[in-house]
Amino acid sequence: VQLQASGGGLVEAGGSLRLSCAASGSTRSFNAIGWYRQAPGQQRELVAYISGGSVNYADSMMGRCTISSNNAKNTGYLQMDRLKPEDTAVYYCNFRQGWDSYWGQGTLVTVSS
Repeated sequence: VQLQASGGGLVEAGGSLRLSCAASGSTRSFNAIGWYRQAPGQQRELVAYISGGSVNYADSMMGRCTISSNNAKNTGYLQMDRLKPEDTAVYYCNFRQGWDSYWGQGTLVTVSS
């Protein structure tokens, strides 16, 4: 299974970005999708997570992002609005199938002040 993340880039504070993560190489559906981020010198942290009908967001992103998925396309999305400079990080997608966990390569989000 391979995950391809895209949608990162440079945006001004207050702007929006939509990240996508497409999975290939699997005919099975994924039971959970998560988005994580890692800023320079910081640990990787959870941004948003969706599993079945349950959605969770990091406190720092609550109300500013929406996680969604298209199971037919094996693709996950993260819509981020009202971005802040402190949101600058490499964003990683994570898909889970049972006990298996897969990571995308990361996409850089840079928010300028």
